[in-house]
Amino acid sequence: MAANEQHYTLPRAEFSKPVKLLIVVAPYYRDIADEMIAGARVEIEAAGGTHETVEVPGALEVPTAIGIAERLSHFDGYVALGCVIRGETTHYDTVCNDSSRGLTLLGLQGLCIGNGILTVENRAQAEARAEAAGQNKGGGAAAAALHLIALSRKWGGQREGVGFKPSRDEFQIAGDSKGKTTA
Repeated sequence: MAANEQHYTLPRAEFSKPVKLLIVVAPYYRDIADEMIAGARVEIEAAGGTHETVEVPGALEVPTAIGIAERLSHFDGYVALGCVIRGETTHYDTVCNDSSRGLTLLGLQGLCIGNGILTVENRAQAEARAEAAGQNKGGGAAAAALHLIALSRKWGGQREGVGFKPSRDEFQIAGDSKGKTTA
C-alpha cells in the first residue's frame, strides 16, 4: 500500500462480553516490534479487551507459539507481530512464506488471528508500517483478530471439529454389566 493511498477501515468491533487476546511477537527488530505492540494494545483496549504479550525468537516461531497457547491456555484470539526485512539470501522467502502459511493453517482451524508480521524490503518500509501514529500495522492486526472474534461469537463460537463425525451408536466404546453401550 502506498503511503498516500486511502483505504477503507471497518468500524471497531464491539463485544457484549469481554475478550482476551494473546499478542505473540518476534522482537528481532526491537524498536519496530515495540511500535507494533503499542498499536495492538491500544486497539484491543479501545474495544474493551484485555491482552497478554509473549515473545518468541523469530517470525517462524510465532505460529507455533499460537498453536501451543490455543491448546494450553484460554484466549479468544491472537495477534501475530514481527518484522522480516529482505536480506542477501533466500532465507527471507522461507521466513515470510512459512510464517504466513503457519498462521493461515491455524486460522483455517478456527483460530482468530490477526497477522501483523511485516514483510518488507528495507528498514524505512518497516518503520513506516510499524508506527502507531502512521500505518499502525500492529493496531490493524489487532483489529483483524477482534473482527474474527466478533464473527466467531456471532456464528455461535467454536465447534468441536470439522468433518466426519460418526454417530455414537456406530461403535461400542464400553459395555456395562447389563450389556448397554456407554461412552
